[in-house]
Amino acid sequence: MNHKGLFTDLYELTMAQSYLEHNKTGRAVFSLFVRKLPQNRNFLVSCGLEPLLEVLENFRFSEEDLKYLSSLRLFKGWFLDYLREYRFRSDLYAIPEGRIVFQKEPLLQVEGSLPDVQILETVIINIIHYNTLVASKAVRCHLASRGKMLIDFGLRRVHGLDAGLFSARACYIAGFAGTSNLYAGKRYSIPVFGTMAHSFIMVFEEEEEAFRAFAESFPDRTILLIDTYDTIEGAKKAVRLIKEGIRVVGVRIDSGDIEELSKEVRRIFDSEGFKEVKILASGGIDEWDIERWLSKGSPIDAFGVGTKLLTSADSPYLDIAYKLVEYEGKPKYKLSPGKATFPYKRQVVRHYRDGLMDHDEVVLYREGGLVEKVCEGGNLIKPLPSLKEIRELLMEELRSLPEEFKSLEKKREYNVIIAEA
Repeated sequence: MNHKGLFTDLYELTMAQSYLEHNKTGRAVFSLFVRKLPQNRNFLVSCGLEPLLEVLENFRFSEEDLKYLSSLRLFKGWFLDYLREYRFRSDLYAIPEGRIVFQKEPLLQVEGSLPDVQILETVIINIIHYNTLVASKAVRCHLASRGKMLIDFGLRRVHGLDAGLFSARACYIAGFAGTSNLYAGKRYSIPVFGTMAHSFIMVFEEEEEAFRAFAESFPDRTILLIDTYDTIEGAKKAVRLIKEGIRVVGVRIDSGDIEELSKEVRRIFDSEGFKEVKILASGGIDEWDIERWLSKGSPIDAFGVGTKLLTSADSPYLDIAYKLVEYEGKPKYKLSPGKATFPYKRQVVRHYRDGLMDHDEVVLYREGGLVEKVCEGGNLIKPLPSLKEIRELLMEELRSLPEEFKSLEKKREYNVIIAEA
C-alpha cells in the first residue's frame, strides 16, 4: 500500500481544516518525547526513524481516500484539494537510532506549517513508539544474555505483520543474532534461523524417525526439537544419531523446567564426549527468564525469544506524546497536572563522568548534542546509517552506561535536567 494518508486519526484532519480556515498556517514545532519511563525500564533505545521516513515518503491521500473522506460530510472541497497535494515537506530533527535516551528527551521534532505537521501526529507516534518499545525490551535481553546467542522468534504472535517487520529490525539493532522472519531477513539483510515444530515430530510414527528425516534433509543445520514427548529421552535419541555419524548441531527445549532439563541434557551430551552440541531454549521467555537461568548456571547456548519480547509484555506501552512546543517563534506548553510540557525546539546535551553517562540537559536547540537535523523541506540532508552502524552505535552507548542502569531492576531515575527557556 503506497498511500498512507488515512493512517491517522480523524481529529488530525478536522484540526487541519480549521487551522486553514482561520489562517493558522504559521511555522510550528511539535516534539515527540516519553513523559516518564515505565517502572521497570532504566533507559530506552531510540529506534524507528528509518521506517518512519519510509512511510512519510509515501504519505499521500489517493483519490479513493479523498472519496471516502468526502462521504463523511465533514470536509470541504478546498480542504480535500489541499490533501490531494499533501506531501511531507517539513524539517525533521531526531536523536539517531541506536542512542540511549531517557524521559522528557525529544526523540523527534518536526517543524513546518502548522496543519502540515499536525496531520503527522498519529503516524509518527505509532511508528516511533513501537520501534522504541521493542528495541528497549530487546536490549534488556541482550544485557541479560551475557553474550549468548539471541534469535527473534516472535512473528507469529506479534500484533500485525508490519509490527513483525519492525520488531525483527529493532531486535537486530539491540544485539540479536537474527530472526525467524524471512521477510525481515530479505528486507534488512538480517540473518535468518529456524528449527522445526512439534508437528514435524508428531507426523512420523517414531520421534527418532523424525530426527533422521530432518537430518537427511538438512545435514548441515540439524537442530532437533527434543521436548515433544520426553526431553531426556529425546536427548538420548539425539546421542544415538551422533554415534551413527549424523551431525547434530544442537537441540531445542521449548517446555518444562528448562533450567533443570538443560543441565541434564548437557550432562548427557558431555558424558558421551559431544560437548560441541548446543542447547537452544525457547517458549515464552524474556530477559527475566534468561537472567534467572544463567545466574543459576543453566548451560544454555542460545535463546529463541518471541511473544513476551515483541509485545513488550511487562511494559506494553510508553507514555509517549507529540506536543506543540512552538508556534510562530512563540513558546507553547501545557500546564496540565501530570502532563506539563516544555516550550521551544530542544537539544539534548549529555554529560559524562569518568567516561560514563552522568546526566543529561534538555536545552534550547543549538547544533552540537544528541539531536541532529535529519530532513529539510522533507528531504534527507545526508544518507541514513546502515543497520550495522546503528547496532554498533548502541553497543558503544552501552559501554558508557553506568552498571546500575544495565540492571533489570530500577534503583533510581537517570538525571535529566530541563533547562529554563
